[in-house]
Amino acid sequence: MIETAAWNETASAAVWARVLAKVDAMRAAMGGRSPHVAGDNGKYDDLRLDWWTSGFWPGMLWLAHDMSGEVRFREAAWSWDERLERLMLEENRFDHDVGFQFLPTAVFKYALTGDEDARRRGLFAANFLAGRFNPRGGFIRAWNGDRTGWAIADTAMNLSLLFWAAKESGDPRFAHVAKLHVDTVLREFIRPDGSAHHIVRFDPETGERADALGGQGAAPDSAWSRGNAWVLYGMANTFRHTGNPAYLQASQRVAHYFVAHLPEDAVPHWDFRADGELGGEPRDTSAGAIAASGLLELADALPEREGRAYRAAAGRILASLDAGYATWDRPDHEAILTQGTGHKPAGQNVNVSLIYGDYFFMEAVAKLNGWTRRIF
Repeated sequence: MIETAAWNETASAAVWARVLAKVDAMRAAMGGRSPHVAGDNGKYDDLRLDWWTSGFWPGMLWLAHDMSGEVRFREAAWSWDERLERLMLEENRFDHDVGFQFLPTAVFKYALTGDEDARRRGLFAANFLAGRFNPRGGFIRAWNGDRTGWAIADTAMNLSLLFWAAKESGDPRFAHVAKLHVDTVLREFIRPDGSAHHIVRFDPETGERADALGGQGAAPDSAWSRGNAWVLYGMANTFRHTGNPAYLQASQRVAHYFVAHLPEDAVPHWDFRADGELGGEPRDTSAGAIAASGLLELADALPEREGRAYRAAAGRILASLDAGYATWDRPDHEAILTQGTGHKPAGQNVNVSLIYGDYFFMEAVAKLNGWTRRIF
């Protein structure tokens, strides 16, 4: 395994070179597919564009272009926000995750190219997300259908779309909605020990909290590792956008819980409080990658001495993912990371590759190689 001290100084450039080569191979193989999961055959699937993961692959292409300057990545990424917008104008199933879809496509494209259509599409998506806000409960509703009072941890990572829209449009209402939602996360999701719920239900009429649900975690009182990673990173982002120390401190609390519960190789199990012996529980490399990028964000928000421990923890996670869970020696495998877990309680996508795990691993490695642009 790469030592953490060496990771930042010498190994990060080598790992970035491997990532970029892998993404280039994916570009050649992927075509127009919208990937989510790659199973034992190493081939990514192709899901509908309104599925929540549709922004991560084009985000990887834009990130590759941003870091390398290579036109082929830009060309492969260019049309994704157009495709998403066209679907917005038809019957669709977009929901609270439009940030995951339009930040790495339209907003990233606009940041790199100044394309005015991309800007318009990003603001359109922000309006859609803000329109899901329930003012009684102070939350952005999750999913569609009859779950009108549901809010989830994942939405913390979508709030950057609203903060971007507030700055880009000059309309502070976008930021007001984002801050009201994150205040609800502070109050209702994050427990005193730093762990976080996945789902909290509210009465949509009164805004009163009803209960918490296990969701993709093992139980209502468990600690689903990817949900905790979303909150860790989302709170660090919210501090960056607002400067409010309450959000920074919340990110630190969740980070302390997350890091304290990592196994020996620093790659988290799918739930930190699963009933079984953790040694036999599946890992979730996507949770590790998300947390690592969030820990680097947290480290950058603090003075160098205070941030050092978070940066070192991110380095341990990334070094382990690179050495033990990546597909560098499997050129026919389309993904970067293996051993991700999507939805263990439902028996879905366990021990697979997940496109968002690949994206956040790539993003974290880019940060260690000097990438300073922030999309999420």
